[in-house]
Amino acid sequence: MQALFVILEKHIDILNMSCNVNKKVCMVFQPKRRLQIVSVSFPQLTLCSFYIKYVHGFFFKYLGHIILSNRMDNDDIQCEVRNRFTRTNMLLRRFIKCPRKVKLFLFRSYCVCLYDACLWSNYTDRCLSKLKLCYHKCIKMFFWFEEK
Repeated sequence: MQALFVILEKHIDILNMSCNVNKKVCMVFQPKRRLQIVSVSFPQLTLCSFYIKYVHGFFFKYLGHIILSNRMDNDDIQCEVRNRFTRTNMLLRRFIKCPRKVKLFLFRSYCVCLYDACLWSNYTDRCLSKLKLCYHKCIKMFFWFEEK
């Protein structure tokens, strides 16, 4: 990893760029079986003569995506469910009297975006079904297919 940081430093100098080391962190993922643990401590990594801090603990939020040390994506999917309900309620309050065509455009723009879904790889079927149910319930609420 340190060798990659050395290469990054060279390219940063060539391109005359800077790197915000305060936003760089390193997270160690433990193997699933204890017999595969190589080490419990790792050397301190440096980038541009600054130390990269290690994230110790259960989870870390990176670019809005929740990364868990157990590699499960259920918490990130739950967060997306809450965000979808929040966005739908906001649109419902502000644009309730708009024509259906405008509502459809707004709903597609603000409530259908799942840009982080391609990162999900390890989740339970129950959690994914909650996301599907949330989507259907939000459509029904926003387009008045069911009473609130």
